[in-house]
Amino acid sequence: MNASRPQKVAIDHDDYHAEHVGRTKGGRQFFLTTPFEPSSSSSKGCEYIALFQFDLDGNLIDSNIESLGVRGSYEEDDRKNRYLQCLQSLGEVEFGRIEVKPFSISFNETDIGLIVREPEGEDDVWAVEMLPGNYMAFFEPWDSGEYDT
Repeated sequence: MNASRPQKVAIDHDDYHAEHVGRTKGGRQFFLTTPFEPSSSSSKGCEYIALFQFDLDGNLIDSNIESLGVRGSYEEDDRKNRYLQCLQSLGEVEFGRIEVKPFSISFNETDIGLIVREPEGEDDVWAVEMLPGNYMAFFEPWDSGEYDT
């Protein structure tokens, strides 16, 4: 099974969760996204704005994660402005396909990133999931650029 463990994942630019992926004028790859912890009986959950930057080999080289707080506890205009400020902080960008290595960052006692999920049983498969929130899941072939929601 180790032969199928993902080394890199391609993410194609789209109009949904991968709306803000691409490259900076300086050549870095970037991914701006909005992970979230869903509410549960033990937690009110939390929403984030996360900007990840990668070198051309797909290694994570910088991250900026902001907590927005509990879903619905913030002004939507404030969320949009903070999100756009993150995007503008990159300078001139070109949206398009990126190829990055899975990664995990601990923030606010939560693992955030493109995290590898190992198969749990004989019929299970490798996956890379955008966590928290699991709103993007990648499966083989890793270079397809496509994800499930």
